[in-house]
Amino acid sequence: MKVLVIGGGNMGLTYSEGMAESPLLNRRKLMIHDLSAETIARLNENPEFNVFEKLEDCLPQADIVFVAVKPYHCEDLFKKMKPMINNQQIFVSLMAGVKIDFIKEALGASKVIRTMPNLPAKVGRGVTSFTESEAVSRVELLMVRNLLDTTGESIHVDSEAFIDKSTGISGSGPAYVFYFMNSMLEAAKKMGFSDNDSRVLVSTTFEGAVKLFNESNLTPQTWMDRVASKGGTTQAALDSMDDNNIKELIKEAAYAAFDRAVELGEESNQ
Repeated sequence: MKVLVIGGGNMGLTYSEGMAESPLLNRRKLMIHDLSAETIARLNENPEFNVFEKLEDCLPQADIVFVAVKPYHCEDLFKKMKPMINNQQIFVSLMAGVKIDFIKEALGASKVIRTMPNLPAKVGRGVTSFTESEAVSRVELLMVRNLLDTTGESIHVDSEAFIDKSTGISGSGPAYVFYFMNSMLEAAKKMGFSDNDSRVLVSTTFEGAVKLFNESNLTPQTWMDRVASKGGTTQAALDSMDDNNIKELIKEAAYAAFDRAVELGEESNQ
């Protein structure tokens, strides 16, 4: 199988590095295309990549094409791509907000998969939600899923509405975690801990809590009940959060990201 990634920026590079190790490539080098001379030079340092400056030298021979450019670049890109593609190729979008019907019409293609990646894919712990057009077969979908899984885990969703919804949870979600971590870091430093000790206290606490959650069937509420005792320190913290309506504010933040994802999709597909 011949896989091409168009766009060697952060997300394109992240998925390229993961997929280059996939046995689905059958020892072929992963193809990657970019226009930036600086990016091309950096990509050429990886011996697992076959780097192309000209789209016509790589696009026609690809079986699966991952599009990892900024959404506002896609219209011009699709115009260049359209004369070079064939109807058997599968196009996988890593672009936020660009809908399947827009991609199908702009490319004249029938097999399109839309994804929502997230930042932890950079360290092999990402989660990518994805959905497909009707022309994509179950076998083809499985192949793409296996490629997506090289950067962590993937979740198949029934419709594009869930792609937008996952934007509010997993796509933007790492920033929510960093926001919470930053607040705890600031509290630790205010209490007098050094920068390094604050980092260790906060990061290890997050890692440990996530590991406890993942290695059990217990809900977060159950874990909170186990940690907090009546009249204790943890309960005081949880009561403060409840008094300040933190839970509802977090939900509202997730919905704000979801609503904005829908708006961006409508704007980019007009």
